[in-house]
Amino acid sequence: MRDMPDTSAPDLSGKIALVAGATRGAGRAIAVQLGAAGATVYVTGRTTREQRSEYNRSETIEDTAELVTAAGGTGIAVPTDHLVPEQVRVLADRIDAEHGRLDVLVNDVWGGERLFEFDKPVWEHDLDNGLRLMRLGVETHAITSHFVLPLLVRRPGGLVIEMTDGTSAYNGTRYRNSYFYDLVKNSVLRMAFVLAHELKPHGGTAVALSPGWMRSEMMLETLGVTEDTWRDALTEVPHFCISESTAYVGRAVAALAGDPDIARRNGESVSSGQLAQEYGFTDLDGSRPDCWRYLVEVEETGKPADATGYR
Repeated sequence: MRDMPDTSAPDLSGKIALVAGATRGAGRAIAVQLGAAGATVYVTGRTTREQRSEYNRSETIEDTAELVTAAGGTGIAVPTDHLVPEQVRVLADRIDAEHGRLDVLVNDVWGGERLFEFDKPVWEHDLDNGLRLMRLGVETHAITSHFVLPLLVRRPGGLVIEMTDGTSAYNGTRYRNSYFYDLVKNSVLRMAFVLAHELKPHGGTAVALSPGWMRSEMMLETLGVTEDTWRDALTEVPHFCISESTAYVGRAVAALAGDPDIARRNGESVSSGQLAQEYGFTDLDGSRPDCWRYLVEVEETGKPADATGYR
C-alpha cells in the first residue's frame, strides 16, 4: 500500500530541534517527521558508521540525518553518549554556537530492550541489567535536560517532549513488565510533570508522549515481518492488529511542535492515538490506531482481537 502523506503537517521551517536518541525506532521517525515539516534537526546516538553501540545493529545516526534532509529538513548527526555529561555539554555548546537557541527537545534516549525481563520479580531479575536500564532510561534524560534546557528557555515557546511507554492514566494502575522497566517508564512521566513546573515561568512547555504498539525495526525482526508485511504476524500475535508504524508517533511530535497554543498542554501525558484524533494526522496507511484504548477495552477484557473502531 502506498504511504499516505501527512496533509496535516505543520510548517516548522526555522525551528531548531534536538532528538536525543535518534538512531532507530521512534527517535529516527520523530526526527524524519520534524524534517518533513521543515525543521533543522540534530540527531544523536551512540551508533555511527565508524562505531556501534552494544546493540551491534546497522542503523546509524548518519543514516537518520540523511533521512531528515531527504524528507525536506536539515539533518545534523552528532555522536553522543547521553550518559557522559561532557559529551552532552559539547553537544549543547555546538547547538548554541550554530543557532543560539533550541526550540524543541525530544528526550527519547532508551537503549533497554535487551535489559529487562518480563514478569520477573526484582529479586530474580538480573541486578546489573536492571541498574543499567535505570541509568540509560533515567540518567540520560536528566543529563540532557541539564545541559540543553538553558538553550530552550532563552525565549518563550520552547517545547520538551519526554518519550515513554504508557500514559500516566494507563501506567498509574498497571504493573509494567518488571520492577526496573516500570520504574524507568514512570520516572519519565514524572520528568515531564516536573519540567512543566520548571519551564512555565520561561514560557516553555513539557509533555510526556507514548507511542502505542510500535513497529520498530527490532519488533518487526522479532516477529519475522517487515513494515510491508506486518499483518502476516497476526496469525501468531492477533492483537498486533492495533500496532502502528514509527512514523505515527513522529507525526504526533510534529503536530505538538507546530501547535501555536501548545502551552495549554503543559504537563500533560498523551499518546500518539489520542493526538491523532485531536490534530487530524494519520498513520502511513491512513488509519488512526488508538492502542491504549484498545488494550483496555479489548485485550484486557479477553475479547477476540479486532481493531474495528480503534484504527
